[in-house]
Amino acid sequence: MITGGFSYLAVIVFFASLVIVAEKNSKGKFFKYVPAIVVIYFVVMVLATFKVWEKTDEVTMYYKMMKGNLLPAMIFLMLLRCDLRRIMKLGPKMLLGFFAAAVSIGVGFVVTYAIFKGMYTADTWKAFAALAGSWMGGTGNMAAVQGALNVPDSSMGYTLLIDSIDYAIWVMILLGLVPFGKIFNKWTKADTSIIDEVGEQLAATQENIRKNIEFSDMMLLIGASLFVSAVGQSLAAILPKTSFITGTTWTVIIATIAGTACAMTPLGKLPGSSQISNVMLYTIVGLIASRANFAELGQAPLYIISGFVILAIHGIILVTVAKIFKLDLFTCGIASLANIGGVASAPILAASYSEALIPIGVLMAMLGYIIGTGGGLLVGKILSIM
Repeated sequence: MITGGFSYLAVIVFFASLVIVAEKNSKGKFFKYVPAIVVIYFVVMVLATFKVWEKTDEVTMYYKMMKGNLLPAMIFLMLLRCDLRRIMKLGPKMLLGFFAAAVSIGVGFVVTYAIFKGMYTADTWKAFAALAGSWMGGTGNMAAVQGALNVPDSSMGYTLLIDSIDYAIWVMILLGLVPFGKIFNKWTKADTSIIDEVGEQLAATQENIRKNIEFSDMMLLIGASLFVSAVGQSLAAILPKTSFITGTTWTVIIATIAGTACAMTPLGKLPGSSQISNVMLYTIVGLIASRANFAELGQAPLYIISGFVILAIHGIILVTVAKIFKLDLFTCGIASLANIGGVASAPILAASYSEALIPIGVLMAMLGYIIGTGGGLLVGKILSIM
C-alpha cells in the first residue's frame, strides 16, 4: 500500500502515460469509442477502491497541492489558444442549455423524493436540499444551504456520499460521450456551424504558428502558467469571499482572465501550450479519480441509488430539451457539468471538446454559483411540503 505523497502522484502520472502511449500505438477501435481519459478515470478509481494508496495526511496534502496548483495553470495554458470574441457568438442556446440542466436537476430531486419518500429518514429533505445546492452550484452553495436549514451533520454524510460517488461516475459518463458528439448532433439536428467555425478558425490559426517546440518555449509557458497560478492563489487569499465565491473560484477567474488576455499577445502564438496543458489535464483527471471509491457503493445504497435516479431524470429531460430546441452534445454536457461539477470540472469537459471552449465552461459554472443556493432552498421548500 502506498502511503507517501510523491509515490502516490508518481503512480497516477506513470499509469496515465502508459494509457496515452497505448492509445497512440493502438491499431484497434477500442480507443475510438473509449477515450484514454475515460480509461484513466475508471482504472484509477479501481486502484483507489482496492486501496493501492492510503489516504494519509501526506497523500491528501499532495492531492490538494497538485490539483489546486495545476488547475489554474492548465486553464491559463489552454486559454492561450482561445479567442473569446468568437466564443461569445455561441449565443442564447448555451444559456438555454444551462437553465434546462438546472431545472431538470430540481425536478429530479422532487420526483426521486416522491418515489422513495417512505424509505427516507425525517431529515432527508434537508440533506437533499443541500445536495441540490451543490448540484446547481458548488460546495459553497451546499454549505450555505446547510447553514440556512440547519442540516444535521449525520444527514450531511449521505449528501457527501452521493456527491462523491454519483458525481464521479457522471463525469466519467460525460467524458465517455464526447466521441459520440456527431451522432447526437445529427439526431437532434443541432446546428453546430458556429462551434465548427470556431474550430476551423483555430485550425487555420494553428497553420500560421511555428510547429517545432523549442526548449525556450516550454520553459516560458511552464514558468508563465505556474506564475499565474501562484499569483492567482495569492490574490484569491485577500479578495472578498462569499458563499458563492470561494478562494478556488477567484483563482480560476484570475487564470481565465490572464489566459484570455495573454492569448492576444506573442505568448499566445508560442507552440507547446496544448501539449503541456494536456499533461496537466490528464494528471488532474487521475487525481480526481483517485479520491473516488467503488467500495463505498455498498454503503447507504438507497442514497446512492437515489442519486443515480436524480441524474437519470436530469439526463432524460436535458436530452428531450436538446431534441426540441436542437441543442448539440457539447452544450448539454457543459450545461450539466457546470451545474453538477462546478468551476473545477466544467473546464475539463470543455477541454475534451476544444480548448477554445473552456471559457464557456468557466462562465456557466460561475452562473451556477449565483443560482445554487436559491435553487437548493427552493428544492428544500418543495420537499418539506411533500
